This record gives sequence, structure tokens and C-alpha cells, in this order.
Amino acid sequence: MLTRSTERLDIDLLILPETNLILIASVIEPLRGANRIAGSEIYRWRLLTPDGDPAPTTSDIPVPACAPFKATADTAPLFVLASYNWRQNATLTLKMQLSQAARYRTMIAGIESGTWLLAEASLLDGYSATIHWEDFEDFALAYPQVRASRDRFVIDGKRLTTAGSLPTVDLMLEVIRQRQGYSLALEVSRLFSYEQANFHSEHELSPSTVSLRMRDPRVAHAIRLMEDNIEQPLVLARLARRVGISARHLQGLFQESIGAPPHVHYLALRLNAARRKVIETKASFADIAAATGFNSASAFARSYRASFSESPSDTRRRLRRRIMLAQGRP
Repeated sequence: MLTRSTERLDIDLLILPETNLILIASVIEPLRGANRIAGSEIYRWRLLTPDGDPAPTTSDIPVPACAPFKATADTAPLFVLASYNWRQNATLTLKMQLSQAARYRTMIAGIESGTWLLAEASLLDGYSATIHWEDFEDFALAYPQVRASRDRFVIDGKRLTTAGSLPTVDLMLEVIRQRQGYSLALEVSRLFSYEQANFHSEHELSPSTVSLRMRDPRVAHAIRLMEDNIEQPLVLARLARRVGISARHLQGLFQESIGAPPHVHYLALRLNAARRKVIETKASFADIAAATGFNSASAFARSYRASFSESPSDTRRRLRRRIMLAQGRP
């Protein structure tokens, strides 16, 4: 699942009663955004509930289900979402279904209190896992066979866990990054005006830190300079001078703050700007290359293909075909 791929990924979401709407959206909306930006259905999701009935949420807005959850030989990744009163739903039947499903599923994720359910079904034994900060001590005591972590999210082999709604957004962006690359993950995060926290921080989560933490202001300054200088990119040394620190220091700050070096982030900004021009304008590829800081159309095409797994021409052809099909034209 978490390898570079252009294939569509189908995901099943098992939603338990009294799940927060924002938790459900934290899984689905980044995937929807990735589909929109990519211009193709690279993710598809199906909503399941234990009995097939709409799941009541904490907002009193029921979420309709496609089907009841059953322990079949389906291999699609399974995300188990829960927020409050998870124990009421941790029936012996559900735990047995989860245990049986784990034999076939390529990956199983515990989203917020979904981590409790996976642990109850013995699906986290020997794995590292995280949980909402309020539950950490109780969880660690209840399941000593699980390596409890205070990270915002944890990926350990075929098990994924998250510590809440916003950490779930972090996880979904990481899924997109590993499957489609940094550029698409960055553009999805910008779609929501979302700033990723340093989710692998060694600091413990607490009420004051579970919300988004601001980037280092020097990193924010550098990113604004990058965004203002897409057509004529600044070299790292000049960028660092404008920020007022050394190039080495700036590299370290980027790695700590967003988990990527400056040149990777800068290239992603330029490629995303180029992709928008490819999709939204009829400009020539040479003009797009010049407008986004590439010294030739061929250099632009190579970087574009490496990032998006298709050429600029492929993107335009694919979108033209989709428009023609929507219009009923062969």
C-alpha cells in the first residue's frame, strides 16, 4: 500500500457509533483533495458500519453506510474509526471479525479510539501504536504487549494508528506522499491551508500541543520567499542570507519543521505551479517551464514525469479524454 504507485487504492472505513464527523473527514478529505488535484480517481473509499445502518455521530448527523462490515477475504486496507464509548461497540463478534479480516487485509489502521479496538482484538501485539493523549497512560497499562508511542501517528508494518483528528490528516498526507510523492502531498496540504506539525517530535502530546503548532518563523519566511520567486528560483545560499541564517542552519530547520530539505520543498512548489498551468491553461510547455524556473522544456518534462508519473502531454491528453467522455463524445 505505501509504495510509489499510480494505481487506484480502494480503502474501507469501518465507522463506529459516536465517531466525530471531523475524524471521518480527516480520512476522506485529503483523499478527495488528492483525486481533485491529480485529475483522476487515485483513491476510492467505502463506508461500513457494524450492522450496515447509518452510524450516529457526536453531531447527531448520521453517516450512511455502503454495507455492513463482514470478515471476508477482501484485501483492501481497513481503517477503523472510533471516538467515544468505543467499549460499547467492542463486542466479541466485532473483535472476531477484525481478527479474521486481518488475515487478508493489506493494512489495518486504528483511527483515534480505533486503536483501542485493534488492541482489544490483539491486532497490535508486538507493534508500536499511538493513541489520543488523554488515553495514553490507560492504554499503555492495559496493553503492555503494545509499544505505546506519543507520536501523532505511527506506521509500523501493516498497522497504522493515529492520536486524533488532526494527526489523522498528517497520516493521510503521509500516505499520499509515499504513494504519489511529496509534490502532491504538499498541494493537498495547501488545499486546506494546512501546516503540518513536526509529527515525529520527541515532545509529549498535551492539550496545548495536539493542535497545529506553528512552523519556525525562519522556515515560514523562507517558504514565502520561495513562493514569491517561482520563475527565478533563489539558490540555497541566497535564500538563507535573505532569512538571516546559514544555509546549513536553514537545511536543518526545514528537516525539523516539515521533514524535507529546502530544495525538495522548493521543487515541489514549482512543479505544483507548473501542473496548475498544464491543467488550467493552454500555454506551451516551453512557456510553462520558463514561468516555473526550469531552464528548458526537456528539464521541466523530466522533473514533471519524475514527480507525477506522467508527462505534461499525458496530463493534458488524459484531461481531454475525461472532458470528451463527460460530454458523451467518443
